[in-house]
Amino acid sequence: MQFGVFSIADITPDVATGKVPTENERLRSIVEQARLAEQVGLDVFAIGEHHNPPFVTSSPTTTLAYIGAQTESIILSTATTLITTNDPVKIAEDYAMLQHLTGGRVDLVMGRGNTGPVYPWFGQDIRTGIELAIENYDLLRRLWSEDVVDWEGQFRTPLQQFTSTPRPLDGVAPFVWHGSIRSPQIAEQAAYYGDGFLHNNIFWPMSHTKQMVQLYRERYEHYGHGTATQAIVGLGGQAFMRKNSQDAWNEFRPYFDAAPVYGGGPSMEDFTRMTPLTVGSPEQVVERYLTMADHVGDYQRQMFLMDHAGLPTKTVLEQIELLGTEVVPVLRKELDARRPTDVPDAPTHQTLVAAAEAERGAFDDAYRFETGDNWTGLRAEDSRSDNRLA
Repeated sequence: MQFGVFSIADITPDVATGKVPTENERLRSIVEQARLAEQVGLDVFAIGEHHNPPFVTSSPTTTLAYIGAQTESIILSTATTLITTNDPVKIAEDYAMLQHLTGGRVDLVMGRGNTGPVYPWFGQDIRTGIELAIENYDLLRRLWSEDVVDWEGQFRTPLQQFTSTPRPLDGVAPFVWHGSIRSPQIAEQAAYYGDGFLHNNIFWPMSHTKQMVQLYRERYEHYGHGTATQAIVGLGGQAFMRKNSQDAWNEFRPYFDAAPVYGGGPSMEDFTRMTPLTVGSPEQVVERYLTMADHVGDYQRQMFLMDHAGLPTKTVLEQIELLGTEVVPVLRKELDARRPTDVPDAPTHQTLVAAAEAERGAFDDAYRFETGDNWTGLRAEDSRSDNRLA
């Protein structure tokens, strides 16, 4: 089973000091967190995508490439890649590029996002969000799997004899998780393609999470990708820990009460009861997260949000170290021991390459010139006159 941390890189005042981190400080903190996550044995580091204040994650691939240059083994992922407002051609290019630069340590979570105004910022209409997600993802898959694509749809200009570059590393596209909290259509999409489904349920009760995951599992089996228990599932999570449980409650409560995403809603006691947020000792976090599979079945990836609500970097790093050294080793051992032998691990680039080679033989990575009409061999200025093309 894979364990990791994710950040949405919100800029929130530290309630203890009143200090507001700069954008540069926030980004540097994220890089430091990723390095530590690898050092303490976590499997995945992910960042979200937002294009509005108070977030600084507008370019996930830039950030992940920088992190990739400073790490060796940790999988680099997104908490959300906006399939609705990003051009599928650019997604295909950017994440294939990131694959090459990091040796394949890349996957991504496709989602519609939770910021409605982002749609018109990128020339789209939120009322077509589901249709955009379906059409754009269909095109993205073709751009990764076919060397030359002819395509026409509703929401972007047609493509004729188009080749996306670079081609995916080893001929294998990054593994895709579809992230959705509320939309059964996205769970259906994940099941249709045999992709993963990540329910980032950090603000939701387990009853809702169970319902969404069950739908995905049933449809995964319906489409013939395997049994429902073999579907690839990921969950979100939150924790704040100290050696002494009461110390954790006392320290985190002011942040909980003041943070925009929490403040004014349920009490911290109610929130921890209703959602995966767990405040207490590492042992209590282990105990709580050992029960998640009782609700959704054996699953492949568990992500934790650690750097939110204005917590200072020093505290966040302490949380990641506790997670990696005292929580995850126990969870990994216990959950792996209980998992049936027919339930697969989360896909990695290596396992995807091995499966592809078993089906098609070894991949030929020789460069294929002139695979599409978008490669002409001409300088831009030479294409202005038909006479010059004669």
